[in-house]
Amino acid sequence: MTYTPQQQSAQPVVDVPLSAPLYTASPPDAVIRFFKKYATFSGRASRCEYWWWVMVNGIVTTLLYFSAVLAGINEVMAGVMIALGLLGAWLLATLVPGVALIVRRLHDANFSGWMALLLLIPVLGGIALLVFVLMDAKPEGQRFDRPAGFQEQALAGN
Repeated sequence: MTYTPQQQSAQPVVDVPLSAPLYTASPPDAVIRFFKKYATFSGRASRCEYWWWVMVNGIVTTLLYFSAVLAGINEVMAGVMIALGLLGAWLLATLVPGVALIVRRLHDANFSGWMALLLLIPVLGGIALLVFVLMDAKPEGQRFDRPAGFQEQALAGN
């Protein structure tokens, strides 16, 4: 009896609307959705969307930081300034969507987005928030979803 592995066919990912969490996100999917939902604080984000982004952000931030350190070791001040400028630009560009992603992740675990303010409490707030974002999705979190066109309907008075 021989084992023959089954061929894996490349199945296209079903298009999940941006208003819904993508529970099977790959790293590129997570990064694309992160920037497409730049300042969207409503809705939900799955654990894989959140953690893939945390990993990509950590890698980019680390590379930019070490490029500044290496330029500093070689005493190339122009290189240090450029690397620190790029690092600062990256951190500023990802600040608002990062907070929005945390809020959406809290929504998926059925917590209020205001719980993100726990980050303002030194050490313990970060630990508590880490526990909350590690929690599994809860069906009750659907209460934070807003269907597409919700704001347009509210503004039109329908």
